[in-house]
Amino acid sequence: MADTVAALERARTAYRSGDWETAREAFEGACRDLAATGTDLRALGSCEWWLGRQEAGLAHLESAFRALADEGDAMGAAEAALVVTLVRLTRGEMTVGTAWLRRARRILADLPDGRGHAYEVYLTASMDLDDTGALWRAESVSRMRELAAALRQPAVSALSAVVAGMHLIRAGRTADGFAQLDEAMLCVVSDELDAEWAGDVLCTTIHVCHELADFRRMADWTRATEAWCAARGAHVVYAGVCRVHRLELQSASGEWDAAEAALQRACEDLGSDHPWIAGEGWNQLGEIRRLRGDTAGAREAYRRASEAGVDPVPGEALLVLAEGDTERAAAMIAAMLEQRDRVGRARLLRPAIEIALADGRSQEAEHLLDELEEDALAFGSDGFHAWAAHARGMVLLHAGDAMGAVGRLHAALDRFRRLGQPWEQANVLSWLATAQELRGEPGLAAQLRAQAGVIFQRLGAPPVVVRSAAADGGGPLTVREREIVELVAQGKANRQIADELFISEKTVSRHLANVYVKLDVGSRTAAAAWWREQPGRRAR
Repeated sequence: MADTVAALERARTAYRSGDWETAREAFEGACRDLAATGTDLRALGSCEWWLGRQEAGLAHLESAFRALADEGDAMGAAEAALVVTLVRLTRGEMTVGTAWLRRARRILADLPDGRGHAYEVYLTASMDLDDTGALWRAESVSRMRELAAALRQPAVSALSAVVAGMHLIRAGRTADGFAQLDEAMLCVVSDELDAEWAGDVLCTTIHVCHELADFRRMADWTRATEAWCAARGAHVVYAGVCRVHRLELQSASGEWDAAEAALQRACEDLGSDHPWIAGEGWNQLGEIRRLRGDTAGAREAYRRASEAGVDPVPGEALLVLAEGDTERAAAMIAAMLEQRDRVGRARLLRPAIEIALADGRSQEAEHLLDELEEDALAFGSDGFHAWAAHARGMVLLHAGDAMGAVGRLHAALDRFRRLGQPWEQANVLSWLATAQELRGEPGLAAQLRAQAGVIFQRLGAPPVVVRSAAADGGGPLTVREREIVELVAQGKANRQIADELFISEKTVSRHLANVYVKLDVGSRTAAAAWWREQPGRRAR
């Protein structure tokens, strides 16, 4: 008996000091001797969580729930049930997770306000567990504020700050909202929350930074969280989550060679325990591959993202657009716009504008642009402002206002340089080159294309093809179709054309089919003959 008591004391001491492996071994010994309490089992579940052993952690959490209930600790049992709910729901196990939530609610209904009530409100607010169709509602903010004031517990105050912060951000009060989230994150890195709740606050904060294109704040909190993880051992569960976020930042800054292989490894490792984070990683991997012209690889990564519950739009829609199927691309982006809230829509608006312009729907593009510019002002995001300036330049160029386009495109270029996003810089340079050509400045256009080409080559990406009615000179073919006909006229086969333009052979065939319809011809020879009769005959 004395040995068991000593083992429990050793386990509890190790747990308080963050020595998860020692604590786990000692707690397991006490469990075998049937001496561990419900609180000890709860701590053992957290040890397994920290060590990345989620299945074992869940088993101990469920045992803790039963033990705490048997011991008469109703609030402890409810809290254990809510942690099981959180873990199950973040793994995508909605039916089981919701069942555990109902169990917790039944217990809480008979108890005075406590920490468990705050956990329940937080879960309901963040995951729409009441099926209201709205997240981070004002009612949840009020209830969390009431609980934080009454209980005066750091964990409750931190979760209250998250709910209030997310509500403010969704309402367009970005600075106030981030101030609340920053306060909550200080609680995370100061160890004022239990492991599982700390992880959810971490992921929520860094995800909304990414969603709002606030890469500076995302980088700051990712570094802080990495330091927090490093102090707790290299194998803690959050190290993998932080790695995905770090790789997202590397991708934005153009470190594609390092990020591509590392993203695949990280996503494979996180797939079972953290499918949503893995899905974000797969989506980012798809973006790298799409921008590098690896269509098959991008589709595979997008498929994995979709399986993990992350919709790979706009990436998939832009792949379809690159293949020349503007109608399908437009349908895909429109469907997703309908499903997103204001912040979620903002990330889709620039691709939606590009697709609308390619599909000849200028009025819709203008409407979407108005929304994007309003969002940039409302949220104050540097990323949103950069997207809006670029989109305004695209719309102006499409309308034939090359001078106006140049001004907005330069504004976008400046912002992307400050954000440190090289592919975006090269993308805007390509649009600027086309605008300068329309202004009658071919020399300047060539310089801009050369600058863009250096960046594209360094990234291993094909050059951007600018789709613009004005740039096409009013002819029947798009820029990409004219490029392909030019290469056909030079005697090149579809495989050679695909290699030169960084697209698939299937895409070349689809474009040629469109060309034959538009020109009312039936062969490559006839299309080439049409090309030789065109004045200027320059697609690129």
